Amino acid sequence: MAVLAGVGYSGPPAWTLGRVFSDWQVEPVVLALAVLGTAGYFVGVARIRRGGAPWSFGRGFAYLLGMALWVFTTCSGLGVYEKVLFTDRAVQAVVLLMVVPLLLAMGAPVTVLVEAAPERLRERLRAGLRGRVAQVLMFPLVSTVLLIVPPWLLYFSPWYRLSLTTTGFNILFHVAFVLFGLAYFWPRLQLDPVPRHYHPLLGITITVAEVIFDAALGFVLVFGKTLLVAHYWAELGRPWGMSPHTDQSWGGAVLWGLGDIAGVPFLVALIIRVIREERVRAVAVDLELDQQEREQAETAAATKADASAGVPAAAPAPEEGMRPWWLDDPHLAHRYGGGDR
Repeated sequence: MAVLAGVGYSGPPAWTLGRVFSDWQVEPVVLALAVLGTAGYFVGVARIRRGGAPWSFGRGFAYLLGMALWVFTTCSGLGVYEKVLFTDRAVQAVVLLMVVPLLLAMGAPVTVLVEAAPERLRERLRAGLRGRVAQVLMFPLVSTVLLIVPPWLLYFSPWYRLSLTTTGFNILFHVAFVLFGLAYFWPRLQLDPVPRHYHPLLGITITVAEVIFDAALGFVLVFGKTLLVAHYWAELGRPWGMSPHTDQSWGGAVLWGLGDIAGVPFLVALIIRVIREERVRAVAVDLELDQQEREQAETAAATKADASAGVPAAAPAPEEGMRPWWLDDPHLAHRYGGGDR
């Protein structure tokens, strides 16, 4: 971790790809959340299986991979160089906001929490998930804002400078971006309980809008003339690597390109979900049509059996309003057996 010593540079040595995997630091808050979250998740899965319900191996693997990637992003070389290189922080932002939350949401952790909870608490959790607060947070426009706004807020507010100089705001970055991403992917994937189900095509449309905003932020950082937190970079005095302005341009390119690439798996997941839902809907329609055909066949067979047994078929009831008018005419009714005789 870079330390501003007032005179000279006292941060980590020149960046290499190997140092991303060989250099490590301790981020206690993320480590604690990862350990507790992973332990609680798999304890819940064990309870669900003991109750006789199945649980997909793929969901557990996705959740575990998300937690491991969260730790790697903050404790590996990506964390060591996060206060020294703008590009490094940009990679962190994309991974923490879009990749880690997607993997965690694919593990359906809320379902584990609800199903593994005691019966009384389970009902309260379900009621809370159907409540007004949950409906507002999971409304498509709100959840989309929670994904689009954080990168702009990070770089164009004091948050970025404070994350470089203050431990608390740096931890806030590590945790808040994951929570923002979860608030987006949870209602979009709809693997966990949600107040209202939305068609996956809506998620695809939102993903396109998110790509546009990512591109706009990257464009501003790549082609902008203003260097963010220029005073910090001047005091840091990093003697190796590219200049701060070039570093910022590369960081903007990472937010632009890597952000779009990170959205591809989610887009694929939505398309697969659309295909599966359409198949389920087609099967349901086929079953309904088959049921109608069976009922019609049974009715025809019963009518044929009655005819063979000499039972006269019941005459269809006359529709209301179809009674001949002359049966009710006082001058003609007596001729045709109608009226009061």
